[in-house]
Amino acid sequence: MELRTLRYFVAVAEELHFGRAAQRLHMSQPPLSRAIKHLEADLGTTLLHRSPAGVALTEAGHTLLREAKALLDHADRIRAAVGKASITVGILADHGAAGLAAAFRRKRPDIEVRIREADLTDPTCGLRTGLVDVALTRGPFDTRGLKTLVLREDPIGAVLRADDPLAGRDRLTTAELDDRTWFQFPEGTDEIWRNYWNGGRPRRGPVVRAVQECVQSVLWNGTVGLAPLGHDLGDLKVVPLDDLPPSPVVLAWTKDDPLTRAFVEAAAQAYRP
Repeated sequence: MELRTLRYFVAVAEELHFGRAAQRLHMSQPPLSRAIKHLEADLGTTLLHRSPAGVALTEAGHTLLREAKALLDHADRIRAAVGKASITVGILADHGAAGLAAAFRRKRPDIEVRIREADLTDPTCGLRTGLVDVALTRGPFDTRGLKTLVLREDPIGAVLRADDPLAGRDRLTTAELDDRTWFQFPEGTDEIWRNYWNGGRPRRGPVVRAVQECVQSVLWNGTVGLAPLGHDLGDLKVVPLDDLPPSPVVLAWTKDDPLTRAFVEAAAQAYRP
């Protein structure tokens, strides 16, 4: 019985739906279903009653939910007690974090900061599955169950190749790009996040997981992507979009422990206008 499997079970037990739990965990549904079946086989009991409408907890499931949450909390306390004081920060793309790093060092020079660089498939950088303590990321995305702080908001533009007929325009709308191929995210990616970066409607195009994949696809295939204005993308052009709201740079976390609060306070200081 692994802690990760228990985290999976807690998500399903709280959502009472495999699809919603998979979305919350930023994974596809089949491996989540297999993990729960293996857990039931390992324990020798049924934890969930399954139906087309969703799932319901059995008596054993209710017991495991209570015990699993206590065990996961205890595991977090053990990690904090026996290890060097540290905080794991998930970072999605570059948001000018140098000021934040300096502010946190001044506030807590005794703390080791571990960085986990995330890809485009999970805007929470692994926060929901316990891989990080806090995420420095970009929105919009599903914030249910998370605490968040908006640090700034960035206008967005269309990323185009320099020889694209629209690259010389001062401004564009998403409707002018409707006939183009756009980047797609893998199955299970946060729907709010996916919808925003597709300009508010379903699109077709290559599946990407990392910023460099996006850049290369624009260079080689003329795929349309979106990016904050002012980012240096080499030979690519970022043309402002009139009909897309700004993308917020967001700090997200789940637990209000003293170390996380210190990090949040440092971020608020570093990004203060």
